Amino acid sequence: MKIVLPRVVLRELTRNDAEDRYQWCLDKEVTKHLNMPEQYPPFSKEETIKWIEMCMNKTNGYDQKAIIDQDGNHIGWVDLKNIDKLNKHAELGIAIGDKKYWGKGYGLAAMEEMIDYGFNELQLNKIWLRVEIDNEKAIKSYKRMGYVEEGILRQDRLRNGVFVDRLRMSILKEEYIKGPFAFSNPS
Repeated sequence: MKIVLPRVVLRELTRNDAEDRYQWCLDKEVTKHLNMPEQYPPFSKEETIKWIEMCMNKTNGYDQKAIIDQDGNHIGWVDLKNIDKLNKHAELGIAIGDKKYWGKGYGLAAMEEMIDYGFNELQLNKIWLRVEIDNEKAIKSYKRMGYVEEGILRQDRLRNGVFVDRLRMSILKEEYIKGPFAFSNPS
């Protein structure tokens, strides 16, 4: 069965992305499963600008891209971090900050673009991620992309004063090339 994903473009971040990022980080529903400081707001506007600039200058270890929908709207971000060039793997992170795009395939489309970039441009062999075990929607999405469970990272994140377990999942280049991907982006 073919799943048609919405069209997205990944582009380099610009300083203009800071306002959207700052606003999204004020929404506790958006940030619930993101690894952020336990304060409100998690970052000041100035800290957000500084973070965007570090991503732009590639000085923080993140290869982060803005997710743009088919109409040119900035809707979130996706990144590869903890890039291990020797062993050819990296960690994927993603957030759809604009909630009106949740549940409509935009995260899947952005992940597919970033996975393709990681395997083909960066020549990675494995892309892995960590997801909180109670984030069932995300886990379902990752499995649809072909990620497989590697194991549980016990008490891996402190969230609201409580340690929560995270699931480690990964996809290998050979798995990505072979499928079972039934995704097709419209032209």
